[in-house]
Amino acid sequence: MHTITVDRVIAAPIGEVFDWFADSRNYARSRFVLRNRWARLGDDAPYGVGAVRIHLWLIGWFRERVTAYNPPYGFDYLVERSFPPARHEGGSMTFTEAGGGTRIVWSTTSELPLPFPALNAAAMKLFGPVIAKAFGTIVDTAEAALADPRSAATSPPG
Repeated sequence: MHTITVDRVIAAPIGEVFDWFADSRNYARSRFVLRNRWARLGDDAPYGVGAVRIHLWLIGWFRERVTAYNPPYGFDYLVERSFPPARHEGGSMTFTEAGGGTRIVWSTTSELPLPFPALNAAAMKLFGPVIAKAFGTIVDTAEAALADPRSAATSPPG
């Protein structure tokens, strides 16, 4: 398994940063993300535990389920299905207050289902930086949106 982590500080309050990332439809503002939608709302909150989100990114298609939800400090998710196919051990986003802003740590652990470990290691050497770039671009998009309060607003999925 290979873990990819993006760790950044955004100059915005923790609640606003959490809300922006919890509504993954915001990710479509990034050039790496083509479409996001919610297939199922969460049990106790729209983006909470049990929510299912479907992403189409330049790097693939993903169906994810939210497995933990602790506003405004973090949430976890699991990719249930994807194309290209991958084994996913889970992903998380954590948020902490940091010097007048919010530190976000976005981490995911997965591997491609290749028959030999050496092939998987080589594939992740190639694709790991692309995944990290996609995550970083979404964080950049959030940072720009949260700097302009008119574009940071989110609404419950419909």
